[in-house]
Order: sequence, then C-alpha cells, then structure tokens
Amino acid sequence: MPPVGTRQILEARGPKGVADWMLEQKRLLITDGPQSLLATRMRSIDMVNVVPAYVANLPELFSVECWGGATFDVAYRFLQECPWQRLRALRTAMPNLLTQMLLRGSNGVGYTNYPDNVVQSFVHQAATSGVDLFRIFDSLNWVENMRIAIDAVLETGRICEGTICYTDDIGNPDRAKYDLNYYVSMARELRDAGVHVLGLKDMAGLLKPAAARKLISVLKE
Repeated sequence: MPPVGTRQILEARGPKGVADWMLEQKRLLITDGPQSLLATRMRSIDMVNVVPAYVANLPELFSVECWGGATFDVAYRFLQECPWQRLRALRTAMPNLLTQMLLRGSNGVGYTNYPDNVVQSFVHQAATSGVDLFRIFDSLNWVENMRIAIDAVLETGRICEGTICYTDDIGNPDRAKYDLNYYVSMARELRDAGVHVLGLKDMAGLLKPAAARKLISVLKE
C-alpha cells in the first residue's frame, strides 16, 4: 500500500477540507510535475516510469501538475500520444498524490475562446479521467472569463484554484494601474466566485522578493 498523501485528504474531507488543511500548515507545500519541463515534450512512458518513486518517496508532495495547458496539444502534435490516456495512466499509478492541471479559463487548453458547453464538458471529462485540482487563470485577469470553468470545477467536487497573473511592479509608484488594490480586488472576486485556493502566477518572473512579501501578506489578510 502506498503511503497516505494529499489525495486521501481530498477523498476524506473534500475540496474545502483540503483548503482548510492547507491553511493549517506551517511548512511550504510543493507542487512538482512536467507541465512546463522540457518544453512540455516529456513522453508519457517516461512520466509513468518515474511515478513509483514519487509514490513511495514523496508522499508529502502537495500535488503533481501533470496535464493541461500546453501538454495537451503537444501530446498530439509532437509526441503522437493520447493526452487522455496519459492522464488515466498517471491517475492509476499515483493513488496517493493530487493530480493538477492548468486551465486557461474559457480557452480550455487551447488558444481560442470555446463555447460554454465545450468548456463545461471538458472540465467534467478531465475530472472523471483523473484531475484532482484545476488551476484556472485568464491572461487578462478577467474573472468573468474564468467563471464558466470555475463553476464547472465546483460541480465536479474537485479543488478549484483561482489564479491571478502578476504583472508590472507594485513597488513602482509610476506604474500605478497594477497596485495592491488591483490584486486585492481580483482576489475578492475569485473568493466570491467560490474558489477553494488562491493562486498567484508569476509567469514572466516579475515578482521581486520585497513585492512578494508585501503582496502575499496583504492577500492573506
């Protein structure tokens, strides 16, 4: 039997229970995974082969981000693999760790806006196939563009992480548009939308340590 991990918390306490458990932790929780490694070109067989080491030796890992975003179309276009089979194989081989995916709001895992029913059906199928945590973001930080995906995740009983994309520099008084109030306002919108976890996505590497300390402290308050 694999050691008990975060997936057992989800099974026993539900998504809100996982969020409450996260708040109780005094340690740093780490997410690992191949979502952005090797330009997302890692093959499914290589992932599945390394999973037993994760299961046995890293039971305290918070989650493994193993699907969504660019990994979906890369599997088709470059690796000639089925991304759905990858997800099912990883879910079967990794019973004690949360699986996580990146979801581009109304863009799903593509590069255009899809009809609401497509996003809803995709989320439900992803949850059925093995995704435990959906990290949802919108490139323009427009919560309305995330709402269909958020609601769909909430319906599945999986963990919904509403994510803010960090941009500009809150420490620069000459760039006042993206100040603390901007991020707090969006965080409140996401909270009111029902997300379980608040994410801060620094995809461009702009968040400096001093700004991170200030921003994260205010968001937690």
